[in-house]
Amino acid sequence: MSDGPVKATPQEVAEALGRLRDWSQAGDELRIRYLLPSFPAAVQFTADIAPVAEQMNHHPEWRVAYRHVSILTTTHDAGGLSALDFELAARISELAAAAGAVRVDGE
Repeated sequence: MSDGPVKATPQEVAEALGRLRDWSQAGDELRIRYLLPSFPAAVQFTADIAPVAEQMNHHPEWRVAYRHVSILTTTHDAGGLSALDFELAARISELAAAAGAVRVDGE
C-alpha cells in the first residue's frame, strides 16, 4: 500500500470538475486563467497562493503576464490528478474571488 497520493478515477475527476466549474482539465492537469485588476494584484494573488500551497506541500505552476495569472496543477507522484489538486484548486478559487480575479479563457 502506498503512502503517497492516489490518482483520481475518471469519475472522481468528473465529480470534482462539477464542483470546480471554472477549472478545466487538460490531460493530467487542472488549469485556469484569471484576469486581475492590476499587475501588482496579479503578483499579490500568487503570493497569497504560496502559503496555502506550502502548507499543503502541493505546489502549482503559474505564469504571470501583466494582469493575467495562468495556473496548472497535477500530482506528479500519483501520475495525474489527485485529491490534492482538487483541494488546491478549490482554495485557489476562494483566493481568486477575494482578490477580484475573473476567469478568462485561453493561455
